[in-house]
Amino acid sequence: MNRDNLLSILSQLVDGSMSVEVAADRLDTGTDSLTASTDDACVDLGRQTRCGFPEVVYGPGKTPEAIVQVFEQLTSAGQPCLATRVDEEQTAALVEAFPAAVANRVARTIRLAGPDDKPASGRVAVVSAGTSDRPVAEEAIETLRWMNCEVDLVQDVGVAGPQRLLQQVARLRLADALVVVAGMEGALPSVVGGHVDVPIFGVPTSVGYGANFGGVSALLSMLNSCAANVAVVNIDAGFKAAYLAGMVARAATST
Repeated sequence: MNRDNLLSILSQLVDGSMSVEVAADRLDTGTDSLTASTDDACVDLGRQTRCGFPEVVYGPGKTPEAIVQVFEQLTSAGQPCLATRVDEEQTAALVEAFPAAVANRVARTIRLAGPDDKPASGRVAVVSAGTSDRPVAEEAIETLRWMNCEVDLVQDVGVAGPQRLLQQVARLRLADALVVVAGMEGALPSVVGGHVDVPIFGVPTSVGYGANFGGVSALLSMLNSCAANVAVVNIDAGFKAAYLAGMVARAATST
């Protein structure tokens, strides 16, 4: 265990955000392999040490009680919490159990800050082609806030009105990475890629008419982008794109 991990455990023990039992377990077994069992899950408490960020809860298929129990284990270990694709019943249960939690019903996410109040690390711009893409963009925003990144939302700048994007280029150039969300023909990441010198993570959305094929058309367009700085994640995967962009932003500010 390195010194930073040891100091984190001791600080959380002193301020009461970590129980003596959890602290003893982490000191005894180390943080890399530490897990905690609930009625339905084996929570990976060592992921923050190994990967930089804690485990994230994917909501579909889980009972509200199951997600609450995972949040309880994460908070006991002094780790921030994020659940994605949660429904109204799950959201209500989490807000009742954790009044400080932030629920974003557009994004279908709920997050809970950890005990450490650290300054934002890195800056990511989330660019949305149209207002119909907003739920996916919001999922990306909530993920980045959970990762403690500064976020700048640039919305409704799709290629149908190219002058709108040009008005925002100066803002985009301030970011360490970009998440670009677009449905229909999915052209926006390629256009943005010609204006910035940082990685872009394109998110094809399922927004569009019949020939969009639920986002497949946008996905293929983005995969065929001639902009060299564009990489692509799965359809509607705002969380995945944001996670990658957040890691890039954090690395950029630590160098």
